[in-house]
Amino acid sequence: MNHLIRLVICDDDLFIRESLKLIINLQPDIEVVGTCGNGREAADLAAAADVDLILMDMRMPEYDGVAGTRLVKCESPSTRVLILTTFDDEQYIIDALRYGASGYLLKNSPPDRLMDSIRSVHAGNVLMDPVIALKLTQLLQTPKQPDPDAVKSVATSTSEPDWGRFDLTPSEQGVIKHIANGMTNKEVASALFLSEGTVKNYVTDILSKLALRDRTQLAIWYWKQRDHSLH
Repeated sequence: MNHLIRLVICDDDLFIRESLKLIINLQPDIEVVGTCGNGREAADLAAAADVDLILMDMRMPEYDGVAGTRLVKCESPSTRVLILTTFDDEQYIIDALRYGASGYLLKNSPPDRLMDSIRSVHAGNVLMDPVIALKLTQLLQTPKQPDPDAVKSVATSTSEPDWGRFDLTPSEQGVIKHIANGMTNKEVASALFLSEGTVKNYVTDILSKLALRDRTQLAIWYWKQRDHSLH
């Protein structure tokens, strides 16, 4: 028998908690083992029970999603955190990822997307919604005073990282760009006409070459390198 994904829903809105619980408990492989209203309560539940994954709202009283993620990862490092977010939470998302969240999903995502995301994060993947991933790039760039020559150069630049500085093959560069735009391994495989296993091997090699921990750090690395190439 396959292991049930033991899940906690953390949201300060009772209606949202109960609605999500009802929908998720219809899945044969996912069990909602608790609900709570802030990040402190989520960490307590994770520490007290065998919790695989927490669906974490971002904006909550007392302990928000950022503080909750930090507490959960401190008290139950094996518990994964999937952030439920809105378009207005970009800086919160970055902070939550730094504290160990495994990804984020828009609150208005359809149920099928939510279930697939839960399973993907439980399997060890990092989930980055493509829509918000693009918005995050602006926050990852360091604002600088423009000079006229630089602005002219940027306008005609392809804004790619300086790949020559790194020991990365063209195929690895392609994988990195797709990951940075929020694609899963399956989506990258489809886009590049590769098997999913090959993409996983590429990701492992890339992380090793760049001394990065996970896909989140890889995405942030890519956007920072793009920004540096413009200056």
